[in-house]
Amino acid sequence: MTRLATVPRLAAALVVVLAVTACTTPAAPAPTGDASAGPAVQRFEVPSGAGPHDVAPAADGGVWFTAQNAGYLGHLDPETGKVTQVPLGDGSRPHGVITGPGGHAWVTDSGLNAIVRVDAETRQVRGYPLPEDRAGADLNTAAFDAAGVLWFTGQSGVYGRLAPDTGKIDVYDAPSGRGPYGITVTPDGAVYYASLAGDHIARIAPDTGHATVLEPPTSGQGARRVWADGSGRVWVSEWNGGRLGRYDPASGEWKEWRLPGDAPQPYAVYVDSADIVWLSDFGSDRLISFDPATERFTPVNGEAAGVRQIHGRPGEVWGAASGEDALLLVRTSSG
Repeated sequence: MTRLATVPRLAAALVVVLAVTACTTPAAPAPTGDASAGPAVQRFEVPSGAGPHDVAPAADGGVWFTAQNAGYLGHLDPETGKVTQVPLGDGSRPHGVITGPGGHAWVTDSGLNAIVRVDAETRQVRGYPLPEDRAGADLNTAAFDAAGVLWFTGQSGVYGRLAPDTGKIDVYDAPSGRGPYGITVTPDGAVYYASLAGDHIARIAPDTGHATVLEPPTSGQGARRVWADGSGRVWVSEWNGGRLGRYDPASGEWKEWRLPGDAPQPYAVYVDSADIVWLSDFGSDRLISFDPATERFTPVNGEAAGVRQIHGRPGEVWGAASGEDALLLVRTSSG
């Protein structure tokens, strides 16, 4: 592994203020269907052509989403259906979004090849471009560690970190080349990423940036996204293998469960505040919950086609239906 480049303090930071537009979509209908079949999906329309990819609950009760096809960061007010659009710049193709310190949104933008910060109040846009010799990093997702450092992945075969207080960026070669995709931080501050093309997860040492490969039991499984539960165990959506995986750092043990259905394709994984695991399954066009205590899968009641990433807060699980220009909400009993 080679440390590739460092951006001097704020030297590469780009600050711009772009026009913010807003539109109001009809209020979302109440969930429908047979409650005995599982929790129901509530749908919120977003502007046509948005192609929502990732979602993140906002500090104000709304929801951030990346409009990957339209090049903006969106903010949905679930109470009114109002969507505010924040353009991110020419060539933007935003992939991931998270809510960071102060409630600000942080975007991994593959089109701009930059980390982008959107101020929660002013909607001011600030870009942190990767070094010029790292064009085409194919940025994917990000997570903040306990020290307030932003870690990110790039499918071209890189991962890196950004110190928000200085603007300093470090970029590293992934130990197995192409593939870094999902990323998570455990309660004790450990950073893990999933390598889709590399078929593994990796643990990053925050002090050195060194990544250690941890291979799931199933070869060629296509580890796509990762999420840590309250005990520090790392849950993995295995896209190619149709399985849910779990790695326990305390014991070093792995366990896997195949999703229900003939051809499951779990895209994303999210663990809620009650440590219930949620998955978006392209194979069944459903969101599915998994209870680790009973080892039982439960599909939600209602179609959830093309949901890429899922996230949530107590009592709510959100998904981004990229092919349908909609955000989806499942209300849970964990609030």
